[in-house]
Amino acid sequence: MLERTYETVLVAVADAVATVTIHRPEKLNALNARVVDDLRACFADLVDRGDVRAAVLTGAGEKAFVAGADIAAMATMNSEEAARFARKGHELGEQIAALPFPVIAAVNGFALGGGTELALMCDLIYASEKAKFGQPEVGLGVIPGFGGTQRLARRVGVGKARELVLVGATIDATEALAIGLADRVFAPDALLAQCLDAAQKIAKHAPLAVAHAKRALHVGENVALGTAKELEIQAFALCFATEDQKSGMKTFVENPRAPRVFVGR
Repeated sequence: MLERTYETVLVAVADAVATVTIHRPEKLNALNARVVDDLRACFADLVDRGDVRAAVLTGAGEKAFVAGADIAAMATMNSEEAARFARKGHELGEQIAALPFPVIAAVNGFALGGGTELALMCDLIYASEKAKFGQPEVGLGVIPGFGGTQRLARRVGVGKARELVLVGATIDATEALAIGLADRVFAPDALLAQCLDAAQKIAKHAPLAVAHAKRALHVGENVALGTAKELEIQAFALCFATEDQKSGMKTFVENPRAPRVFVGR
């Protein structure tokens, strides 16, 4: 089991669920290169632990999940530096997509620019009633650089993505839920508990099946339907080579109400 501390990220693991908190409250958890590097190291370490089956990602304090990218850090970048920073963000997104466990974004406040993009990297987005989403980058002379023009369109549709990116408007949690940007909305004091409850439910399922399902969903949305269906068939078949499938189905046949215990093999 690995133990490491990070400059801008706090991590706690309990009952196979990791809670990852971006901790820059004085900057409203704004993303800079250090935060991205810490998140990448943190998720790699969680995989190496081998006992994590779900994660919740949130921001410190009550005001912000991630208020956006750190504008002060970006203001003096040249084009080459900006490209490196954007690529770093995209690599984080691909890392989260490739994790063997789902990540739930607990959006507890402002999630603007890079904050919305970070939430979009996650498998589920649960929001506080006080959450605010938006891609305001054009008002600063740039565009979204961490996947906002791409993941947003895939999640809410090209038309709504165009409006959010080109107008640069901020929307509340109710509208985010209505357009499919948020999956669930909760009272602020209930958000984290609801995210942890969902994560614990995921953690009780067969971890290899969850990993296969996550991969099929992620890869499938970016390839032709025929290719995606073949991927699903292959992943479905691979589940039948696991101990969890054998024990899970045997237990169900013998007693559908009996609890099923999965070992990840």
